[in-house]
Amino acid sequence: MRMGFGLHVEQTQKLIMTPELRQAITVLQLSSLELSSYIEQQLEENPLLELREFENEKEGEPSPPEEKQEDQEEKKGELDLDWEEYFHDSSDLGVTRYERQEQPGYSYENFLSQAPTLSEHLFSQLNLSPCSGRDRTIGEYLIGNIDENGYLQVSLPEVAARLKVDEADVERVLSLIQGFDPPGVGSRNLQECLLIQVEHLSIKNDVLIKLIKNYLVDLGKGRLNRISQYLGIGVQEVQEASDILKTLDPKPGRNFTRMNDTRYIVPDITLEKVVGEYVILVNDVSIPRLTINATYRSVLSKDKDCDPKTRRFVESKLNAAPWLIRSIEQRRLTLYKVASCLVEMQRDFLDKGVKHLKPLNLKRVAERVGLHESTVSRATSNKYIQTPQGVFEMKYFFSTGLNNEAGTTTSAESIKKMLQELVAEEDTKTPLNDQKIAAIFRQRGINISRRTVAKYRNELGIAPIRKRKRYSLGTFLRFNRGHSFDGEIRINAA
Repeated sequence: MRMGFGLHVEQTQKLIMTPELRQAITVLQLSSLELSSYIEQQLEENPLLELREFENEKEGEPSPPEEKQEDQEEKKGELDLDWEEYFHDSSDLGVTRYERQEQPGYSYENFLSQAPTLSEHLFSQLNLSPCSGRDRTIGEYLIGNIDENGYLQVSLPEVAARLKVDEADVERVLSLIQGFDPPGVGSRNLQECLLIQVEHLSIKNDVLIKLIKNYLVDLGKGRLNRISQYLGIGVQEVQEASDILKTLDPKPGRNFTRMNDTRYIVPDITLEKVVGEYVILVNDVSIPRLTINATYRSVLSKDKDCDPKTRRFVESKLNAAPWLIRSIEQRRLTLYKVASCLVEMQRDFLDKGVKHLKPLNLKRVAERVGLHESTVSRATSNKYIQTPQGVFEMKYFFSTGLNNEAGTTTSAESIKKMLQELVAEEDTKTPLNDQKIAAIFRQRGINISRRTVAKYRNELGIAPIRKRKRYSLGTFLRFNRGHSFDGEIRINAA
């Protein structure tokens, strides 16, 4: 084979990720709050962008005089910039004009105050307690080492060595803090936390004390029969003590606020049902309205003797400004298209609830709206939609499904809802196991395996059968027939 060098002309097509395309992709996948922050950042970086203040526009205000057509043609010949296309139709895609409406006045009920943190709550109680200067120092150090769940994270010898005080003084101050609200705060372990709450609530139950001290692991695994044998009492009595234990709080500090834990959800799309039809409203009220600074534009058009570097800088920013406004408008149109498709395909869910949610994937929606799957994925990520059934993440509408005998599919969320209803309606004396639940689904025409039922049950936080079972008096007698216990057996009738 002869080898050599040569020149060939070849025509190919390539997709190049331009800065404008990258910006459009970034804008598309941002939520409303994130987009507002992004626009504020762009306003700081691009001096040619400015906010459109609708409040300053008054009815009857004279509009600026229009330039003559000859002057416009002359400027068009002088400047050959990309941004000229943006003003070709004398429109601003980034700004939508609305009729002015009087906003209702705000009341104090519209404002919320921040709840105190656990540390602030404990410090306020410490300041009200009769503590000396040294005890107050110890108390402040102990409160500073209590985590967000209410547990003390340092040992008493460590505190005594750190503050150079007696360990007995540290233990005395800790006992004072353990008497603060919420009950159980300042505990060193789970057993101590629960025992403090039992004492605080004045609960007189010897079985409960024994469960807390020795049988928490067995109780968590639902081994009530084993515990009843060890204690020599009935299973029903163990279950009654377990019910009391479930009313206690293993994390007494979790009901207080934490630093930077507030999360606001602003729906990007709102669905309103009007006369039997759903109206789609893209929530862009919180997004700043952008326009291009007319001063910079006129200076660039008229001033021909400006510095070349300055002119190139202004031209680059002027070219970037319309792209950002177009990207924001394109995001709004894409969200509207995707939301329209979701409303059309999930109409039964919107009318009747979660049980009627249909299986859906990105490919079907992309084919309906004429977009790529990645575009639909970006348009629905980190977005929320407000529906008559509640506020949901847009990804919630995309779920897998299982085949049924009718030849169609049932969504996983619908199956989970039916699973919750089955467990809520079951007989607690003889609860349904995963195999029986799968058989009930098959009777309803849904082909589902036992392992899938167990998977959905774990995702819903539903306990297994041994933890859901309730023991009655008859069950107790049947279980204890043929067993003898040392000590007195007490039976409490249900």
